[in-house]
Amino acid sequence: MSNRLSILVMSLFLLLMMGGAGQPASKQETLVLKSEQLPFQTNEFYIADVIDERQSPNAMGVLVTGLNSMAVTKPVDFQGGSVTAIKKYIKESFSHNPKGRPIIMRLKDYQVTEKQASGGRSEGQIQISAAFEVQREGKRLHLFDYKSGARYARPGNNLSVVEPTLRKTLSESLRYLTIWVEKEAPYNEKLTREIKVYFEDYKVHQDDDTLFYDPARPLNWSDFQGGSRISGSFAASVFPGLSNDIQSTVQNGVIHIRVSTKPYILRNLSKVLPTSKNEYTLNHEQRHFDIVKLVAEHYKQRIRPEKLTLEDYESIIKYQYLEALWEMDRLQKQYDGETRHGMNSAAQETWNKKLDDELRALKIKP
Repeated sequence: MSNRLSILVMSLFLLLMMGGAGQPASKQETLVLKSEQLPFQTNEFYIADVIDERQSPNAMGVLVTGLNSMAVTKPVDFQGGSVTAIKKYIKESFSHNPKGRPIIMRLKDYQVTEKQASGGRSEGQIQISAAFEVQREGKRLHLFDYKSGARYARPGNNLSVVEPTLRKTLSESLRYLTIWVEKEAPYNEKLTREIKVYFEDYKVHQDDDTLFYDPARPLNWSDFQGGSRISGSFAASVFPGLSNDIQSTVQNGVIHIRVSTKPYILRNLSKVLPTSKNEYTLNHEQRHFDIVKLVAEHYKQRIRPEKLTLEDYESIIKYQYLEALWEMDRLQKQYDGETRHGMNSAAQETWNKKLDDELRALKIKP
């Protein structure tokens, strides 16, 4: 064998013996993620799922094995795979209250990297980041992003510190989540689980332009302050409307919605001919006011808690208010059309009975 061939064979032999120092070896290192009884537990939520969104889901990092010039790096992962091991750890170590809020953990990063240090030691760094979401009404709502890490140093081939440090970074993310949810649960709208709606009928009596509906205080001719210049052949006219005030607060995980409905007429736009001030004409105009009150009651029915969702309750209430305004316009036109603005006494009597029956059914009138 020539000297050149002998040198080549020897070089290949040394390379194989060294395993390619500093290069990843093909064999993967496996760690067992141990379950434990965590000192913090909660009834507010449970981890419903862990979703793996890491860039490298097939391993969770690399470890240095061997010493000095014989040291190599090996890929490492938990036994059974990272996410499988994490789910098992959470299930066995952390509280699970199925009546609590389902929380989703989207794992963005969870890795360990090591490098050689002096004295035959290895230095490791662990990074963990995740997004936490609450699952509600079939949707996932982002709560917060979490990011943390840890460092360690270990001697030679002793891997005993690696798994506890990885486990600690994972448990700390659950600790932070627990503290955050228990602090935010009473007031954070994303964590609410119930809606309660309270209704108030606004009946303030003031000597101003706006008269609000009150069954104990029907219209009288002193409310018609707009004069007697009426278009067409009308004997009288009123200007009815519907407004409402909405206030929402979150207390103890419940959204409390307070709705103040305000059926009203404007006195300075309400007019009457001096020769038309009689009981029949006043009743016709009162029925315009009654229609607005009924529309307000229909609006209340459409925004009961069972008709609302935690996600879209504000938009639902706004839409139903617009529906109420459209209904009011439609009924007012229908009423005047069928009674011919009160000139058809038979139709007027039919509307009187119809409105009284519904007002009594709603306990608005005795």
